[in-house]
Amino acid sequence: MRASWSTAVSATLHCLTGCAIGEVLGMVVGTALGLPSWGTVVLAVALAFFFGYALTVRGVLRTGLAFGAALKVALAADTVSIAVMEVVDNAIMVVVPGAMEAGLASLVFWGALAFSLAVAFVLTVPVNRWLISRGKGHAVVHHAHHH
Repeated sequence: MRASWSTAVSATLHCLTGCAIGEVLGMVVGTALGLPSWGTVVLAVALAFFFGYALTVRGVLRTGLAFGAALKVALAADTVSIAVMEVVDNAIMVVVPGAMEAGLASLVFWGALAFSLAVAFVLTVPVNRWLISRGKGHAVVHHAHHH
């Protein structure tokens, strides 16, 4: 299966939506609670996976699949994409000087977070294109929508 760049971008935007909701929420809550950097990262990653999978499950449930089957589709479709996105954006947040320690009112915090998500998106698009071209990743979701 040949995957177009537009299909990969669309799949990555879908992934980015769930990841960004979880990532931003995790970073905000972790920072507001004064968690150590590692605790904030763990919270952000957990929430990114939760929201990423939740958005896919929600869409797949509309096809009439049972919850368990929809969850399997989401796990197959999103795990690699979310993992790549989370590794990239959290690595950037950790290496940007002062980003994790900056408060919620800091431009450094929000700038680093926006930058990290943008870079994660750019680096995840080719991963999703490769997965889709092999019938994996979001190709699984498209298959579920057509059956």
